[in-house]
Amino acid sequence: MKNVTTHPGPMLQVLNVSKHFGGNKVFNDVSLALEPGEVLGVIGPNGAGKTTLINVVSGQIAPTSGQVMFGGEDVNPKPMHQRSAMGLVRTFQQTKTFKTASVYDNLERAKLFSGRGIALETPYFAELLRDAGLLSRLDQLSDTLPYGMQKMLGLLMALITEPRVLLLDEPAAGLETEERHFIDRYVATAMTEMSCCVLLVEHDMELVKRLCPRICVLDGGSLIAEGPPDEVLARREVIEAYLGTAGEEEVAHA
Repeated sequence: MKNVTTHPGPMLQVLNVSKHFGGNKVFNDVSLALEPGEVLGVIGPNGAGKTTLINVVSGQIAPTSGQVMFGGEDVNPKPMHQRSAMGLVRTFQQTKTFKTASVYDNLERAKLFSGRGIALETPYFAELLRDAGLLSRLDQLSDTLPYGMQKMLGLLMALITEPRVLLLDEPAAGLETEERHFIDRYVATAMTEMSCCVLLVEHDMELVKRLCPRICVLDGGSLIAEGPPDEVLARREVIEAYLGTAGEEEVAHA
């Protein structure tokens, strides 16, 4: 069953959020909004703070200052598991599965721990399991799967909880070229079947351009650009953030 959203404003708002670790200022006064039904990309060079931003939004760590709003509610006081139960769900760069449990048990545990979810037999979810090569491996232990399948299982563990907002932290990292198209189908299913919106952090620019009508660029502790991917990737400040002025042509055609 699709999520039904009654909140009239943005589904997710990050309002003037800063995160400092002692004297290390990861980012300052970052603000962004994710509208219902939107896929928003967040890109930036290594070390720009993209994963830290997801950690803050998901409730894994607290912001130094600022506010995270989900469905119109201030979720700053809520820990990660409570946000997940509300439908604010994240994935991880590295595979996060129960290694000695079967594929089936991993998916069932994800539902149990989040307190929400759909049946494995739901047609669109079963189709994604088939696309990932996991439908015929439900009894196989997670740690015996190839890395790409483990990564896709981790993504499916997030989706089976029927999220309202998905925070995807480099979902294509570690996937082979032919496996990366799974991400397209995964995001499309989340949007069309669950009315879910997606915040995507990713280095694969082709994937970002395919999936994200709008992107934000995080660099040097600030959001330095926002807009359609082709327009943003052509901006000089974005090119310099990635490769310096000598890399202008490479980034513009990424």
